[in-house]
Parts: sequence; structure tokens; C-alpha cells
Amino acid sequence: MNVAMGMVTRSRSRGLVAASQGGGEEPAPPRSREVAAGRKSHRSLKHQRKTERLHVAYEASSGEKGEGAEPLKVPIWAPQDWQQQLANIRTMRSKKDAPVDQLGAEHCYDPSAPPKVQRYQVLLSLMLSSQTKDQVTAGAMQRLLIRGLTVDSILQTDDSTLGKLIYPVGFWKSKVKFIKQTSAILQQHYDGDIPASVAELVALPGVGPKMAHLAMAVAWGTVSGIAVDTHVHRITNRLRWTKRATKTPEETRTALEEWLPRELWGEINGLLVGFGQQTCLPVHPRCQACLNQALCPAAQGL
Repeated sequence: MNVAMGMVTRSRSRGLVAASQGGGEEPAPPRSREVAAGRKSHRSLKHQRKTERLHVAYEASSGEKGEGAEPLKVPIWAPQDWQQQLANIRTMRSKKDAPVDQLGAEHCYDPSAPPKVQRYQVLLSLMLSSQTKDQVTAGAMQRLLIRGLTVDSILQTDDSTLGKLIYPVGFWKSKVKFIKQTSAILQQHYDGDIPASVAELVALPGVGPKMAHLAMAVAWGTVSGIAVDTHVHRITNRLRWTKRATKTPEETRTALEEWLPRELWGEINGLLVGFGQQTCLPVHPRCQACLNQALCPAAQGL
């Protein structure tokens, strides 16, 4: 049995050598092998052609500079003509003579007081300013400052007296309660100072997002977001600075921060509040005197 296997092996070996040297004839392989080889060769050629036609583009990773590779760009929505509209508002506000320019939160504290006390006074003026004209807020702050406005002095003042001092600010009875509660929290948990984060500020009684962002900007010198009040909310909706109409100032803030360059966030509040006090009034806006009359969608309907 072994001898027979050896003979067959040697016979096949001699046949392969002879075929490679051009001598003798090698028996034809089975038809099935030929067909299989042909199919394999055909599939390989098809795969090669597909590979040659397929072009895959990859986004270059950070720090990687491939030849001819361009990073994928995500389109960012921005309102039409917003840059020209903003430039026109800056021109109209160049005199800085609106009430907010002289009586805003950055003007309602005692500059000679210690920094911690100044920050508390800024927060208090913002709490008083809600639903209240700047002139009325400034008057209330002046009366409080004359008595020495600190956390301790407010906590030692009875509710009735505090109410008389801040009247006639809007919702003055509620604000008496909020001021007392907030002052107690600041004394107990912040050593008489105010928090240095938006999250902690809005957790205080009577402090909303607009006040928190303004407090961060004025008291701490940090731009944490766009401070949106009724003026900013109204004007940006009139100019269509939001993708769709917004119903609340907080919705407006979120919509604006999605596209407005961050370096402009700190400017927008004071700029638009003064513009809303002088020109883009809540009722009967002075469109004839506005440089944006031809660019403002709301003006076209008036």
C-alpha cells in the first residue's frame, strides 16, 4: 500500500516537472475546478473595479492635516441683515442718553463700599428692577443707600420700613419678602457675599435668569449669557433675530445664544434696552426715526 502511494506521488511529481519544463502533457484538471477558478477570477475583477470606483471622504481629526482634506462645515443659521441692523442700532445709541445708561444696575451701588458689599447692592438693585422703570429703581436704591445698604442692615430692618423705602417699585410687597429671604441665605451660606455662578444665583428667592446674567457681568465681570428682559425679547422678535417667534425672554435667550457671536453677548442687553426705551417702544414704536425702518420686518407691517 505504501509502495503504491509512493509511485503515485512520484508520478505526479514527474508530471508537474515535465509540464513546467514544457515536456509531456499534463492531464486536464476537472471541469469543476476550471469553472470555480473562472468564477473566482471574475469576482476578483468585479471587486477590483468597484474598489477603483469607490471614493470615501473622511473628516480630518483635530490636529491632522491631510492633503486636500477639508473639515466638514455645519451651517449655522443667522438672521438676514443682522450685522447692518446691529450697526444701525449702535449708531442710534451712540449718545448713551437713555435711562438705562445713567440709572442701570452698574450705577446703583456705592463705589466706596467694600467689593463684597458692592456686589450685594448690585444684586439688590436687579431684584428691585423687575417690572419697574429705571428711574423708580434708582430712587429706591438711593433711599436704601442713605441708610447704609448691607446684608446686616437689611435683616435688621422691619418689613414695614423696608416696604416704605422701596415703594413704588413693581410688586414691592413680594420684593420685601424676597429681599429678606435672599439676604438671610447670603448671610448664612455666602458670608454676606453673592454667589459667583448663574445656577446659584437663580436659586435665590426673587432672582431670575436675566438678573443672574446681569449680576455675573456687573458684579463679577463675567459674561455668562445674554441678559434678556422685555425690551430685548420684544426687539429681537421684531427684527426676526430668532428662527421662529419666541414666547418668553428665556426662550429668546436660548435662541439668540445659538447664533449670536459670544463676543457680542455682553453688549446686547444695554444696547437694546436703551433702544427700546427711546425708539423701539412697546406701543407706537418710532419707526420713522429708526435707521432700520427698511430692514425691519415688523416696520413693514406698521
